[in-house]
Amino acid sequence: MSLFPAFRRGRGLSAIAGPVLRPADPGYAAEVAAFNTAVALRPGLVVGATSEADVTAAICVAAADGLPVAVKGAGHGVTADAAAPVLISTRRLDAVDIDLRARTARVGAGARWSSVVHAAAAHGLLPLSASSTAVGVAGYTLGGGLGLFGRRFGFAADHVRRLRLVTADGRPHEIDADRAPELFWALRGGGASGFGVVTELEFALLPVPRWYGGGLFLPGAAAADVLHAWREWAPTLPDEAGTSVALLRLPPDPALPGALRGRTVVHLRYTHCGLGPGVRAADAGALLAPMRTVAAPLLDDVRERACAEIDAVHRAPTTPAPVHDAGAALRELPAEAVDALLAATGGTGQPGLAELRWMGGALARPAPVPNVVAGRDAACSLYVRGTPHEPGAVARVVEAVAPWSLGGALPNFAGTGPREALWTVGDRVRLRVLRRAVDPDGMFAGP
Repeated sequence: MSLFPAFRRGRGLSAIAGPVLRPADPGYAAEVAAFNTAVALRPGLVVGATSEADVTAAICVAAADGLPVAVKGAGHGVTADAAAPVLISTRRLDAVDIDLRARTARVGAGARWSSVVHAAAAHGLLPLSASSTAVGVAGYTLGGGLGLFGRRFGFAADHVRRLRLVTADGRPHEIDADRAPELFWALRGGGASGFGVVTELEFALLPVPRWYGGGLFLPGAAAADVLHAWREWAPTLPDEAGTSVALLRLPPDPALPGALRGRTVVHLRYTHCGLGPGVRAADAGALLAPMRTVAAPLLDDVRERACAEIDAVHRAPTTPAPVHDAGAALRELPAEAVDALLAATGGTGQPGLAELRWMGGALARPAPVPNVVAGRDAACSLYVRGTPHEPGAVARVVEAVAPWSLGGALPNFAGTGPREALWTVGDRVRLRVLRRAVDPDGMFAGP
């Protein structure tokens, strides 16, 4: 007997323009593949939505069969329930429309940041994108969104103006501060928590025609000196400046510069988005000067940059690979926490990446329109990534800084850990009540 009687009978299928795929069908494997190849999604049926109408039809047919539904976008994150029998893929909903007068972008839920960044940069504008433009817009933004210029402008979710959401009853809704204030609060920061399928977002763009930044690759042997200097230097920066630092184990990849291949390095990242009258690139560079004296760089790639050069800072991997990851939000970063981090990694980048992103500034201030973004009281965010063969190494790093942790990670950096840990009890209850109201049967229950 089929698990999908309504789908099998074709009821509602004629309304779906996109592909409807089962495990034996060509194209199924590509549709369910995740950027983290260690994650295996094996739904019995995948709907490749090409429009909001496809999403609505898929939800209605799944509801007729009483089946749970998961959602998968086009980017890095995996929030879909691996056990859900029906998967809606939104990667084809990738339209990007720039409104110059309003300085906003209207973006389909399947778009990646690369499309938005380049469309906006043509007009001297930037979104609060992820540090890798290969990341999907929707999952990143709905999870909060901590980007390169967050200390100046806040979280990406703080700048969302409007969303479209298809709920479990198959109805599409316009969500904003006036028409659905509770859902508008919940989706911005808690949007991966199963309220339905977001099909479109509209958010503000920011006037950043040029900025200063890049990275210093420093020898791994200098890790202790660099991290201790960084924890004292980062709090002195103005809000226009942002920074992160990573212990990074690099592969012997011919695509890497020769000085970096196969080495363990400390990658110090720096950005300044305040260039303009009275602030030159030289002024932004002067703020970095104390860190330039800590160790001689293997590679110095910090300079004035064009609007769209977002990927030049973190140089994040662009090839799918198996990953085991986790994170923690730290309320402070004393010398003892740095020592614990160094001891847990051996100072060698074991596992493959241990990264600290300095927060504060606008990230610590409430959104103009309240939302449920978590972690505003963190001093910095820790993210640790290794291979699936290194779960113990990843866990050791997170456990090492537990005395200084707020008890969880920012949702975008939680990895395999819980995404809701930083919400207050009141926020968790409020989210749970709202979720039951819009999805009483738990169609989007998720992980």
